[in-house]
Amino acid sequence: MELKNENLSTDKITMKTFLKNAVVVLFFIFLTIQPVLSVQGADKVIYYSEYGAVGDGVTDDFEAIIKAHNAANKAGQKVKADTGATYYIGMAKQTALIQTDTDWGNAKFIIDDAKVPVESRWRHIFTVSSQLNSSPITAVKTLKKNQKHLDLTLPNDSLITVYDKNTLRYIRYGSNQNNGSPQTDVFVVDKSGNVAPTTPILWDFDNITSITSYPIDSETLTIRGGHFTTIANQAESKYTYYARGINITRSNTVLDGISHVITGETDNGAPYGGFITISKCTGVTVQNSQFSGHKIYVTVGSANKPVSMGSYDLSVNTATDITFRNCKQVNDIHNTKLWGIFGSNYSKNITFDTVEFSRFDAHMGVTNATIKNSVLGHQGINLIGSGLFLVENSKVCSSNFISLRSDYGSTFDGEIIIRNCEYIPRNGNQSDAVLLSGSNSGQHDFGYTCSMPQKITIDGLTINDGNPPKNYKGPKIFSDFNNSYTSEKYQEKYPYVITKEVAIKNLTVKSGKSYIVSHNPFMFRNVRFTKKK
Repeated sequence: MELKNENLSTDKITMKTFLKNAVVVLFFIFLTIQPVLSVQGADKVIYYSEYGAVGDGVTDDFEAIIKAHNAANKAGQKVKADTGATYYIGMAKQTALIQTDTDWGNAKFIIDDAKVPVESRWRHIFTVSSQLNSSPITAVKTLKKNQKHLDLTLPNDSLITVYDKNTLRYIRYGSNQNNGSPQTDVFVVDKSGNVAPTTPILWDFDNITSITSYPIDSETLTIRGGHFTTIANQAESKYTYYARGINITRSNTVLDGISHVITGETDNGAPYGGFITISKCTGVTVQNSQFSGHKIYVTVGSANKPVSMGSYDLSVNTATDITFRNCKQVNDIHNTKLWGIFGSNYSKNITFDTVEFSRFDAHMGVTNATIKNSVLGHQGINLIGSGLFLVENSKVCSSNFISLRSDYGSTFDGEIIIRNCEYIPRNGNQSDAVLLSGSNSGQHDFGYTCSMPQKITIDGLTINDGNPPKNYKGPKIFSDFNNSYTSEKYQEKYPYVITKEVAIKNLTVKSGKSYIVSHNPFMFRNVRFTKKK
């Protein structure tokens, strides 16, 4: 009996040891495969149909789309549209948040704005956002123009927005006159507070009312594909803007291969702020995509006069380093019944590369912009701002090659370079030819000193002025700008700073006529012209 008990005790010890070793082995196996399982989970794709989307073009699938993205954001998983699906989006009262890579493929989306309630008209369908939270900055009380460093430390490189509500800029003149907008700036800083040289601080901020940091994501988020159709609103033609598109607020985002068309435009309608809107972020690229110009509607402006309302498919505001590459406008870029497709405010480093759009517009200022390898239609280039504006290897088909916006003082504090370009006034319709147009009487306070570009360089330009008006003398470098300023007797209350130098090289005028400085030569009497073959 004693021997038997002894063996039983030994067996228990052996079994206990075995189980202990087995647990250890299983634990190490788990540790080995757990990262693999995690990666596999992260690579899982979520489809809209998993959350109830039908995709028949009739059923409102927006709630399912929202749920799919919420689940993907939480799990860090990609989202993919079902192949061949058509998703109908009706009177949406929410927004789908995109925080992971998304592939819309060949799926179609119908956004029905025909009966959208007022409370939903400015609600974006999709917002591409960061999972990194913005935060107010309390340590910085003032800023100086061109300041290189902020005395702070941040967890991430960040985009900074800053406002002074007590100082008004861009005091608009004309039919849409207003009392101005709060002084605003946007720039990029690194973790140590160093300001990126490409996004200089533009103003002195002696009384900051708010300053906020938006962390820059280190990884790129990519959204691919998708064919969108907007059934246009039929609201009263007033400045009650609609959004109802894709809003990008996340830095380092790529939108690739999207298309947008518009149907159902009638005799009346409210304008659109942009199908694609980009704001409070940096490093966004929109490429290989197609967009649409909106029908122009007329309303009564703030000066109690009829005005055409701006209506946009692409809009950039308080953002930096934004690129549109290999993009086209679906409808005719020369159709004067369609508003210019692009508008921007308070932004820096905007690039058009290989685009065909009806317009480039810097509304309340751009710092540094480039247009290259592109074609611009009937509304051409509308510009105010600062820094370097480069137009290269491009064709401009509007009335003027560049129009400095007169409603904001026709101001550009910097340099303009035109290199290897072609200018076809009004796309070949009868027209005068003016390289730089604008207007400033010197009698209106815009909230800043207005100036023309300090230097204009023309290095390779062909002017196709083959259909000029009667008594055409030749292309003008400058429009009149101020018909009253024809002698020193004229007094400017707010002096307008005139261009110092125009350098001309390889200028070809198809009519054979020589260029003219301006029909108002007195105003430009001190401009230095240098001409090379």
